[in-house]
Amino acid sequence: MKRTERHHLKENEVAIQVGKLVALYEARRREFNLAAYVVVAVLLLSGGYYYWQQRTRSQAADLLAQATMVLNAPVVPPAAPAADGKPAPPPPPGSYPSDQARYEAALPKLTAAADRYPSTEAGISARYQEGTALLALGRPADAVAAFQQVMQQAGSGVFTQMARLGLAEAHAQQGHYDEAIATFKALTLQPDGQLPIDGILMQLGRTYVAAGKTAEAVQAFKRIVQEFPDSPYSPEAQQQIDQLEGHNG
Repeated sequence: MKRTERHHLKENEVAIQVGKLVALYEARRREFNLAAYVVVAVLLLSGGYYYWQQRTRSQAADLLAQATMVLNAPVVPPAAPAADGKPAPPPPPGSYPSDQARYEAALPKLTAAADRYPSTEAGISARYQEGTALLALGRPADAVAAFQQVMQQAGSGVFTQMARLGLAEAHAQQGHYDEAIATFKALTLQPDGQLPIDGILMQLGRTYVAAGKTAEAVQAFKRIVQEFPDSPYSPEAQQQIDQLEGHNG
């Protein structure tokens, strides 16, 4: 077969295949167009969802930052009037007269961040700080609800462990010592715990003291002194041991 004939045959084969593809497209144009529209829609939705996520995280972080600024504001007690009868100088801008006033000012901002963006990291952090603020304000029942919400949203991360610790402190503040002690003890036994064991033992010892369980309290404080001699809690733990054992003697 001559080269020119073979060349024409190849061209005809290509033309036939192209023709088949064109015919297939014409026959199924609607399906192809629909598939293309679906791909474009998926891409647009994915991009929109990503943008929405980023915007949500940014807004949650902004609300949390506003609350954090309040929590970090200086506490300046009101100055006494001057001896010559002149009025006391005004407090510095952005300061609060007490820790309680500062927590009360931060609380609605923390609640707003947590309520609007509950599943974001900033929202979870805001909910946890809401719980600690409620504890500081002497509202342990409300703090329990906040910490439980953190545990529901945070999964198995560090925020869940911190919320469990806060929950135990709230139970202790309510006088539910057995529940608090059980949680503190469980946290000290976590092999992969991300919280400082010496700090948890200190809370456990204090709760034992409040519950009137002196022997158990001494045991918890001794663990701090023996296992964590360089801990900042070690001097206080030793002081508690001396007082409790001296009282028993």
